[in-house]
Amino acid sequence: MGLDGKLVSQISIKADGGLFFHLFKYKLHHTMNICPQKIQTLNLVDGQWGTVGSVITSNFTADGEKFVAKVVIEAVDEEKRSITYKVIEGDLMVAYNTFKVTFCVDSKGELDNVVTWTIEYEKKNESVPEPSKFLDFCSNATQEIERHYMLLPN
Repeated sequence: MGLDGKLVSQISIKADGGLFFHLFKYKLHHTMNICPQKIQTLNLVDGQWGTVGSVITSNFTADGEKFVAKVVIEAVDEEKRSITYKVIEGDLMVAYNTFKVTFCVDSKGELDNVVTWTIEYEKKNESVPEPSKFLDFCSNATQEIERHYMLLPN
């Protein structure tokens, strides 16, 4: 088995896809209030929220384990409603040479949306596990965010 890999998860949501994209582009830091068990801190270190080249630090918990990560926003595609975050420092860099997470929202109708999470990585060696717990983290956070928005009054 190779050291490079790609994991993908798709989650159907009934919440507004545009709202999700807006949250992840401009108000990512609000997710720590929506999912406090998963995301403890999100701080903008350099740049502006949602802007390519901006740097964000985060403390988060995946599968009961605490992690620290520093990411740079590598790409934003308004038309496709996707954002790519590249991990540049932190705990993940101990096990992985590269680690990118892409968030994308595809709308098929007002209440028929699909959130796709893609993790592309290169493990440092064969003993490093697939980063499935991080994909689960993203999927579970998506469901928590959806529940949060579905509970808000219109």
